[in-house]
Amino acid sequence: MDETAAFERERPRLLRIAGRILRDDAEAEDIVQQTWLRLQSTEAVIDNLPGWLTTVTTRLCLDRLRAPKPVLVDDLAFPSLTEDPADTLALADTVGIALQVVLDRLTPSERVAFVLHDSFSFDFPTIAAMLGTTPAAARKLASRARSKVRPEGVQRRRADWEVVDAFLAAARQGDFEQLLALLAPGVVVAGDEAAISAGTPTRIEGRSAVAAMFNGAAKAALPVFIDGRPGAAWFHRGSPRVAFDFTVVDGVVDRIDFRADPAILEHLIRRDAGVQRS
Repeated sequence: MDETAAFERERPRLLRIAGRILRDDAEAEDIVQQTWLRLQSTEAVIDNLPGWLTTVTTRLCLDRLRAPKPVLVDDLAFPSLTEDPADTLALADTVGIALQVVLDRLTPSERVAFVLHDSFSFDFPTIAAMLGTTPAAARKLASRARSKVRPEGVQRRRADWEVVDAFLAAARQGDFEQLLALLAPGVVVAGDEAAISAGTPTRIEGRSAVAAMFNGAAKAALPVFIDGRPGAAWFHRGSPRVAFDFTVVDGVVDRIDFRADPAILEHLIRRDAGVQRS
């Protein structure tokens, strides 16, 4: 594919990332244009163009946030990209949770970590590569950002499907702090008779216990509708074996029922992540 055509295909995604980080559409356009100029001027061999473009766009956003005034491309202190930093990136689809928050109270690194993880579902190794830090440090940046944002109620309440998808993403990525944030203090996990026979727990109570159970798990769970509600299900060889029926109250998970009754499983409807209803 022609380099120009490849860039134009990525442009809408880059604009969304830059726009969410900077909260300014005009500045986002400028940043993405600077990314294009860097692509034109680089002599590096780029094996992963989407990853390279995402890294450049994110770092340019960081420079813009840190600068006391707008700066030109030639004045930016930007790390050399002769060795493609995207080689180790595993880009997630941009189907994350769209959070409308006030970000001015965050440091540039906190803002980037928070937006990329909570809004675009990037994993922490990817974010760490962009920030030039470790995954553990990137996780702490995102967690610190949440603690600054949430207490004053500036985050809109998530829809049920957003909570379910965010929970599944946190479970897969092993984001224990995010799991805790998405669970009600008295959350309960229980299984019906068929699910218990299949090996699910009979009952687990409490936020810490439930978060520990799901931490790093649910990698084979796919989004579904259960009686019209957003949930998930574990599939084996294309067939659902256990449904995860979520009860969401006031923006957090209050209960998860493991359901393996054939009468329930045969009526599951697959859904795309980020979709509210069919």
